[in-house]
Amino acid sequence: MFGVGPATRIYLAAGVTDMRKGFEGLYGLVRDRLFCDPLSGHVFLFSNSQRNRLKLIFWDGSGLWVCSKRFEKGRFWWPPAAGEETKISLTQEELTLLLGGIDLTQTRRRAWHRVSHAAA
Repeated sequence: MFGVGPATRIYLAAGVTDMRKGFEGLYGLVRDRLFCDPLSGHVFLFSNSQRNRLKLIFWDGSGLWVCSKRFEKGRFWWPPAAGEETKISLTQEELTLLLGGIDLTQTRRRAWHRVSHAAA
């Protein structure tokens, strides 16, 4: 399996994607629709119109991974595109929640910060 490091970005493609696309089709969408380098090592997600299937494309340094998931019941949460937006950036935590079927609109980010401990 592949690992997602701290420098890896996760991009969700806004809109609908034809799920018949394979390696070359998704590679072209990353390059031409999302304006990203498919060989960057970043993760790119695509969904069908019913939001019950998704595909992920990822370059691991030696080849492309294309993974897919289909929900038997329910739908993936997929944010609406804001205007001309073609991609939406996700955190690793948001990706985990999305793949688990959690609706991200029902969650909220916390403002985490470090507490400074002054030396006495």
